[in-house]
Amino acid sequence: MYSLIVTAKTNDIDPQAWLADVLARMPGIPVSRLPELLPWNWPAGSARQMAA
Repeated sequence: MYSLIVTAKTNDIDPQAWLADVLARMPGIPVSRLPELLPWNWPAGSARQMAA
């Protein structure tokens, strides 16, 4: 858990917002799209999701 939080912080992401979004989206996302949820890809993925 600590490494997830530190990775999010290293990528200038609010760990709580990132983790809440990832946990909410994981059940409905195909395995092939899981890399979108990684901290270094998350802002772009969440921006696309909000625009749709």
